[in-house]
Amino acid sequence: AIMRLQSAVCQLFRESLYAQGFMEIHSPKLIPGESEGGAEVFRTDYFGTMACLAQSPQLYKQMAISSDLHRVFEVGPVFRAEKSNTRRHLCEFTGLDLEMAINEHYDETLVVLHKMFKHIFTNMEERFAKELAVVREQYASAPVRFTEEPCIIHWDEGMTMLQEAGETPDVLGDLSGAHELKLGELVADKYGADFYILDRYPAAARPFYTMPCPDDDRYTNSYDLFIRGQEICSGAQRVHEPELLKKQIAAKEMPLEPLADYITAMEHATPPHAGAGIGLERVVFLYLGLDNVRKASMFPRDPNRISP
Repeated sequence: AIMRLQSAVCQLFRESLYAQGFMEIHSPKLIPGESEGGAEVFRTDYFGTMACLAQSPQLYKQMAISSDLHRVFEVGPVFRAEKSNTRRHLCEFTGLDLEMAINEHYDETLVVLHKMFKHIFTNMEERFAKELAVVREQYASAPVRFTEEPCIIHWDEGMTMLQEAGETPDVLGDLSGAHELKLGELVADKYGADFYILDRYPAAARPFYTMPCPDDDRYTNSYDLFIRGQEICSGAQRVHEPELLKKQIAAKEMPLEPLADYITAMEHATPPHAGAGIGLERVVFLYLGLDNVRKASMFPRDPNRISP
């Protein structure tokens, strides 16, 4: 039943995005450098040169936008060499990725994401009630509550909510898992929503391709989406200006050479764009109230498991 529901999430993801004018693409998983920055990549020899297993299709879906494909998505494997033995991390998972050109503001992407998740949540309950009932006999869960319009919590508001509740978050860093859960409780109490968006993350917590906020470059035009205080999706407006992109790559102390084709693509009058990456197993795990993300994967891969 869990695997049937995993397939259902993929089906509903595709349905919603096709209806919103997206095209499905397929990007390579062997790439010459890191997609996200940092050291959490699996490296391998590629005929005498170094290659990596893709951390995401990030660079390629942006290159698709630069090629005049204004709305694209992908369903495919994602690899993270993180030694995280938590109940919500995997070393290989299925990524549900999307990218889109924007006209005036990256909130346009938040509207698309909200509409897409509403489609998933509503249709899971209506069309897959039999499978949900089977799983809920063992793992208690309830339908995810969501607002009619996107429930967007700006970073400053989120930090204020946590501080007023007696917490001490890192206001210019990332949130700990405990703070994410606490914020989820606070948002549920205040807005009656289990599903919400936390917006304007600090620059220190985001990858090199994230667009800085125009009013304060300590923050970014980026966002995470949560179910009951746990992240299921991360996204942002991307840097589409080549010189700013080079500056941010240098600031993250990353080499330019493996990113040369990506930077060149941005030089060809790429429109402003934004997108998101979603972990399929994470969505299934949290939606169903499972006790471990590995139960949402048929053959899970973690730091201690590569067989069968």
